[in-house]
Amino acid sequence: MRKPTVVLGFAGTTLDAGKTAARWHKWRPTVSLFQHDDFVVDRLELWHQPGHIALAKLLRDDIAQVSPETTVNLHPLPIEDPWAFEEVFTVLADFAHAFPFDPDNEDYLIHITTGSHVAQICEFLLTEAHWLPARLIQTSPASRGRTEPGHTIIDLELSRYDAIAQRYAQQAELDVSFLKGGIDTRNVAFNKLIERIERVALKSDAPLLLTGPTGAGKTQLARRIYEMKKRRRLVHGDLVELNCATLRGDQAMSALFGHRKGAFTGAVSDRPGLLRAADGGMLFLDEVGELGADEQAMLLKALETGRFLPVGSDKEVASQFVLVAGTNRDLRAATRTGDFREDLLARINLWTFEMPALVDRREDIEPNLRFELDKWAQRTGQRISFNREASDRFERFAVKEATWPGNFRDLNAAVTRMATLAPGGRIDRETVDEEIELQRRNTARAGSTAPSEDYLFELLGEAAVAELDLFDRLQLAQVVDVCRGCPSMSEAGRRLFAVSRASKAKPNDADRIRKYLLRFGIDWADLHPAG
Repeated sequence: MRKPTVVLGFAGTTLDAGKTAARWHKWRPTVSLFQHDDFVVDRLELWHQPGHIALAKLLRDDIAQVSPETTVNLHPLPIEDPWAFEEVFTVLADFAHAFPFDPDNEDYLIHITTGSHVAQICEFLLTEAHWLPARLIQTSPASRGRTEPGHTIIDLELSRYDAIAQRYAQQAELDVSFLKGGIDTRNVAFNKLIERIERVALKSDAPLLLTGPTGAGKTQLARRIYEMKKRRRLVHGDLVELNCATLRGDQAMSALFGHRKGAFTGAVSDRPGLLRAADGGMLFLDEVGELGADEQAMLLKALETGRFLPVGSDKEVASQFVLVAGTNRDLRAATRTGDFREDLLARINLWTFEMPALVDRREDIEPNLRFELDKWAQRTGQRISFNREASDRFERFAVKEATWPGNFRDLNAAVTRMATLAPGGRIDRETVDEEIELQRRNTARAGSTAPSEDYLFELLGEAAVAELDLFDRLQLAQVVDVCRGCPSMSEAGRRLFAVSRASKAKPNDADRIRKYLLRFGIDWADLHPAG
């Protein structure tokens, strides 16, 4: 069974033009598509500039006369300069991204005879790259050896055009590098994560959920996702950022959704709210797990319908935005305790990406250290460097010993301290030793809090605790204290196994924690009760 044939192409402002009856005596490429007995077009998707709507309608009417069985759809494309390569390519790429192609059930052809030379080049590139899932068709007038207009279908063989194919691979590499801040990261798992984020961010407007410990780089990544989308014209509005942990009470609803004048005490004027400010752009909600129940319900409605009610208003407003959410909490566990809506989580976790802690990317510490020094130079105008001995010593400490509980924030703080104290713009061994000693003291201080054995009695009961050796009781009390202070088993594992995990290719800290606690009949949920 023949699949319907669909042709896409530009209305030719010169070759297709003509208003009088004389136009039927000249060769017009778009009309000629429908003047072949052996070639049937079921539908034409006709592109035109907004100012050429009259020509497009005339072509539609003329095609109806020669091929009444053909459906013609008009598509005004926002091209101001048809000779501007970047503009034409971007507009056609956006069309290709949004158009509901169905190659399993329809056969697509791109008519490259009309349009500017720039448009024809862009059509070729997009077809070659399969952004337009089609073949090319070229029409030609009657000639000395042919009494009727002709047409030729060109089926591109991609293997012949390796140089062009490499262009797209190079662009993808540039996008991935941009998302990594230009840092030549070496961690295989992290690099794969960023490559996947690049593909999803460019092809989907669905919410993205970035998880991981505080300081792992979620905010910086969200900003780069926005910049990448904006460069590709996938968003045209602003980036709006909010740390949800800073919201409380009526101010939370007002900040997010806006309010009407007089809605509550202090509301002296209308306020649009951050969701309205993000219209057409991107909204980054960091610590999204800290939103209250009312805000979660309103956010869910806004995501599902694009509409919501400002505080004190009886009229809904609209906003379309891309949502990126960040959290260091286990939102799945939060749904079980009722602290986070399960339906909202289902809406925002279609694409979830877990950002690893710095200690899980120890091979990336050295390039990130160089990156922090470059940032210092940009910020202060002073270029700071290590001498060889100091560099080797600090990198050895940073990779093998330091625990980096604050992740990249801790690394930035360390570089800031050493760069500020560096004599003559050169970080020496003495400066590094002072920084290492400071970090060791901080680590010791953080772990010096005496674990509470009283909690063990509350958790296990006096009889069970009395049966434990003193060694087991003290060790268990310390482990329990650390676990109670961590939002996830992975985070607790990073703290408890900071040294031994560095020698493992695939550390499974959560499993080690779970098995250890089960030896004493303790479940993770017992340490994090609801409320």
